[in-house]
Amino acid sequence: MMIIKRPIFIVALCLMGASFTFAQKAERKNVREGNKLYKKEKYTESEISYRKSLEVNPRSIEGTYNLGNSLYKQGKFPEAAEQYQLIAAQEKDPARLAQVFHNLGNISMKNKQYEKSVQSYKQSLRLNPQDDETRYNLALAQKLLQDQQNQDQSQDQQNK
Repeated sequence: MMIIKRPIFIVALCLMGASFTFAQKAERKNVREGNKLYKKEKYTESEISYRKSLEVNPRSIEGTYNLGNSLYKQGKFPEAAEQYQLIAAQEKDPARLAQVFHNLGNISMKNKQYEKSVQSYKQSLRLNPQDDETRYNLALAQKLLQDQQNQDQSQDQQNK
């Protein structure tokens, strides 16, 4: 009896491995398709491909990051931020994480949440101190935050 069970167990393991390999290929295929569409500036279509990749592997960092970028390009900032937050919670690569925080800073800037953008840009620079674009964005966010605070103070004084 043991002889019969062992081959069945091995066959089951092989099928599970084949299923996993198929899922990986499907995920990669959808990400590649999304990347092609993204390069053609077809952001809605690329979003669909990235979502398909995430149906196969919901923990795909590449699919999640690219989906966030596609949503950002469509002006869907809250949804893009949600994708970037998912990555921030699981990403280990400092370079990719720096990009995530840079993008979160950009979203906060678009929403005129300058304090939040300053924090995101600072976090990005901690991970990648050589990023001049993030350094510029940080300086701009700090200036806009200061202007916003000065405007709030002058309005408070006028209302008194």
